[in-house]
Amino acid sequence: MTAPREEVLLRHGNATRVAHWAVAIAFVALFLSGLALFHPFFFWISALFGGGPFLRILHPFAGVALVLVFYPYAAAHLRDNRWLPVDGRWVRNMGAYMRNEHPDVGETHKYNAGQKLMYWSMIPILALLLLTGLLVWQPWIAPHVPAGVRRAAGLLHAVGAFVMFVGIGIHVYAAIWTKGSIDAMIRGTVSGAWARFHHPAWYREMTGREPR
Repeated sequence: MTAPREEVLLRHGNATRVAHWAVAIAFVALFLSGLALFHPFFFWISALFGGGPFLRILHPFAGVALVLVFYPYAAAHLRDNRWLPVDGRWVRNMGAYMRNEHPDVGETHKYNAGQKLMYWSMIPILALLLLTGLLVWQPWIAPHVPAGVRRAAGLLHAVGAFVMFVGIGIHVYAAIWTKGSIDAMIRGTVSGAWARFHHPAWYREMTGREPR
């Protein structure tokens, strides 16, 4: 007698996975190159990019590429990231959830409140980084911008980059901590058991069955 086949659900389509990893690669390149440009102590990182001159060319273009990939990606997932009443319950129990105490956070849909907070924070932060980055972009735009505006833009750019780094760090930690999340973004699928446990409302939407 053969064992019943494990239920498998499609969580992330091909386009979603490609866009997600493109954003991830662009972020890593921007973070490392940004560190090298931020302070002389980190300038040794520029060797990873072929030296300082090429690094200064690469960084702003990588930033524009990140924006061009992220916003269509975000628009495609707007519906799944709408804030719902159950999300407030998740936030109130976030501490216990992160301590792996499995509190009753309600029936989570495709994304939980933590993922939605990451989504909604990225939208304004990337807009800020784009605007401030354009104002200090040498040699094309910065020479035409008043010095005081450039200094303010540089400061805001650094602050925005730090906030984004913290957010991405939490996102990566949560993905590693929630076993199966990274595999889902690589393969695109999750088991029915995973979906029932982490996202029961989404499981019901996908299968029409109760997440027992």
